[in-house]
Amino acid sequence: MTLTVGSKAPVFTTKDEQGNTVSLSDFAGKVVVLYFYPKDDTPGCTIEAQGFRDNYEEYQGKDIVVLGVSNDDEASHTRFKEKYGLPFSLLADTDKSITKAYDVDGGSYAKRVTYIIDGQGIITHVDDKVKTATHAQDILANIN
Repeated sequence: MTLTVGSKAPVFTTKDEQGNTVSLSDFAGKVVVLYFYPKDDTPGCTIEAQGFRDNYEEYQGKDIVVLGVSNDDEASHTRFKEKYGLPFSLLADTDKSITKAYDVDGGSYAKRVTYIIDGQGIITHVDDKVKTATHAQDILANIN
């Protein structure tokens, strides 16, 4: 069962695709779209990531941070990001600590779930029925 709207978002610290340390607290005061996906460079995950890429300017215009999370390592994230020109950070969760904290651990892979977290660290929306082709637009509609 995923976390619910109104819950405090679990804090985390991990590495992005460049090896930089990233914490949820780095984005205090900003809306964060934290999207979990199963695996880099697979069909559904690629379509979903490209949707966020193609709508990224609109996210930036609203000062919204987009972060993708999977159990892949930094090197895999780097290849995925470069191959598809993804402008947002991909977070490595190789020990599954984030996927477990957000209750999206699907065993071998993270479940496809997205959380919208407000500037105070509260979950304001949960999407666990992701339609990869329209997901980025669906999330924008929930923020507006």
